[in-house]
Amino acid sequence: MNRYLRYIIPVVFIIAVLLIVFLQFISNRSINRLVNGNEEMLNGFEINNTLRNLQNGVLTMESKVKGTVIRGAEINDGHIANEISSLNKMLDSLYKMPGSNLILPQLAMLRDLVNRKINTDTQILDTFRLSGKVFAENIVKSNKDKQLTDSIRFVCNQIDGLHRNKVIAAMKEADYNGLQAKTLGRIIAIIAILASLFTFTYIAFKVKEQQKLIDRLNISEKKANTAVKIKENFLSNMSHEIRTPMNAILGFTALLYKKQMDESSKEYLQAIKVSGDNLLTIINDILDLSKIESGMMRIEKAPFKIREVINTIKDMLSNKAVEKNISLQIKSDDNIPEILEGDAVKLTQILVNLVGNAIKFTSKGMVSVQLLNKGFQKHNFLLGIIVSDTGMGIEKMQQTQIFERFQQADDTITRQYGGTGLGLSIVKDLVQLQNGTINVESEIGKGSSFILSIPYTISRMQTHTTAPFTGQTGNPFIIFENKRILIAEDNEINQLLLKHLLKEWNLDYDIALNGNEAIELLTQKNFDLILMDLQMPEMDGYTATKHIREVMHLKIPIIAITAHAMAGEREKCMGFGMNEYISKPLRETELLNLILYFIGKQTTEMPNVMKRNTIPQFSFAYIQLDYLKELSQGNIAFEKEVTSQFIEALPNALSVIKSAWECNNLEAIRQQAHNFKTTISIFGLNEKLNPWLDYLEQGNLSQELFTLYFNPLHEFCSKALDEARQFYQSFS
Repeated sequence: MNRYLRYIIPVVFIIAVLLIVFLQFISNRSINRLVNGNEEMLNGFEINNTLRNLQNGVLTMESKVKGTVIRGAEINDGHIANEISSLNKMLDSLYKMPGSNLILPQLAMLRDLVNRKINTDTQILDTFRLSGKVFAENIVKSNKDKQLTDSIRFVCNQIDGLHRNKVIAAMKEADYNGLQAKTLGRIIAIIAILASLFTFTYIAFKVKEQQKLIDRLNISEKKANTAVKIKENFLSNMSHEIRTPMNAILGFTALLYKKQMDESSKEYLQAIKVSGDNLLTIINDILDLSKIESGMMRIEKAPFKIREVINTIKDMLSNKAVEKNISLQIKSDDNIPEILEGDAVKLTQILVNLVGNAIKFTSKGMVSVQLLNKGFQKHNFLLGIIVSDTGMGIEKMQQTQIFERFQQADDTITRQYGGTGLGLSIVKDLVQLQNGTINVESEIGKGSSFILSIPYTISRMQTHTTAPFTGQTGNPFIIFENKRILIAEDNEINQLLLKHLLKEWNLDYDIALNGNEAIELLTQKNFDLILMDLQMPEMDGYTATKHIREVMHLKIPIIAITAHAMAGEREKCMGFGMNEYISKPLRETELLNLILYFIGKQTTEMPNVMKRNTIPQFSFAYIQLDYLKELSQGNIAFEKEVTSQFIEALPNALSVIKSAWECNNLEAIRQQAHNFKTTISIFGLNEKLNPWLDYLEQGNLSQELFTLYFNPLHEFCSKALDEARQFYQSFS
């Protein structure tokens, strides 16, 4: 009986579980449909309420406008503006409601009608204000206002009708799904009870057997843990107890070296020192191995200068290289950041081990350490290190074994050179603890190369040659003498801005429209600094910088300029060899500080940037003049020229985007949308227009979505252009 029970009960249990899962799946689907139906009903009610409020708002505004005209009362612009703002908010809320994508044509028509209604009422008020009551009443009597109101009511009813049908269908489906979920719930409960009765006996039987097994496993686990702890404690205690007297032996040996003694005594003392050093190395390896195995090895993160670490390694091991009459060379890519963040102690330990081994196994020739820029890995800078030697080499079959514990390439190596075979194993563990990789390439008789890649964070504490300009009269000031800047920028407005600032700071400059032109100018003239835009035609800033560093081998400071302000952008720029990074829109003080870092000179004379007068501000509804005034500081000619270029560039940019869409050229749309952000920044339009531009630059566009994003962008820009023309006329 027990034998059959062992098979029957699991089968019944599995069938019951599968049945419950199946019924639960169906039940959940019904419940989800019920919830979705309720949400659709709520959304329908919300849309209905918003449409009703919208119609009431339209009627209220119409009533206020007509009342003002009929009574001949004073126009209250504040009330009218509030009504218009309320209508726009209600329209925006309709676009954001769930399911609005199904009625986008109706919503677009409704927005157009409401805007026309607003324009008509505004026209009535303007006519009343400028021409008088009679002319305003004539517009009212034309019934244009009433026709728009009726059209708005018709579209609202049309939208409401669409959603009412959805709500009715959702209510019916909700009733059905609710009943189905209730029935399935009862069935699941009955099956669960039956399955429980069948399985209770089996579970009780298995619990007894399992408890016995657990008791036996607990006893075995305690024995195993005790053995592991004894091993760890033994290794740690013995390593500590041996290392303490060894440090004393080596310390007193060093003191004895300072005493006068005969050659025989010096020979004995040297033997003691060499043996002590070897023994201490073995002890340290054992202690590190114990820490790694017990999980006690921790990776710290702190800023460190990578080249100082390499120079320290060279200082530590150069004597050993000299003793063997071999060369120890250090090489480094120029585009490696000066300061990284990571565990410098672990890196030093890795390099001491690898370089020490290279010197040990090299009888003639050289040992080299090379630092490489290997790009980025998940926003971290990837540092490459190659430790090469011209030593004995390692056979192909043995290259996979040397990173294993207590393994060396050959038994004769242990007899000839000594060692425990732990060094490379510990190196590999330390590299992997830092999320890095290590590999070896070797050929017998020619030498070996150990290739490492370790990710580090680029520290913001990069060193610079000059303190930043503070803008305070109590500090020394900084000016430029005989300095020339190369501007690599394709946007005309940004070129004009940079030319204005550099002229004001007495800096000479040349302009390149793309990376190719920048490289060509670098072959013709000497420059002290480059302002490099990242997004340019033909050759972008990244490619140009890579060519300047790797092909032309120029160390000229490069400051990246970009409209992107995304996480990791600065690290990416510095990984390509740029020295600093600034995002658009450019701020005068920030740009000046960066230039001063690299080519500034202290003086007691106050620079022009300090000698400014306060300029009165203008106010417009769309364009903002704060940024322009901040840059111009009262230079009317500069303001006029920038405004002229803005008036010319904006319609052209909109035309290019529209033409690109008609030609299905998505890449041109994205490029133009990106450049558009620089064009509009001078008049402070980024905050309002960037959401639409981001969609055009990054979104998956369809005809419907393009119209949705481009039309309001075009409308807003048209109004901004009108204000820009008014501002331009103020100069005459």
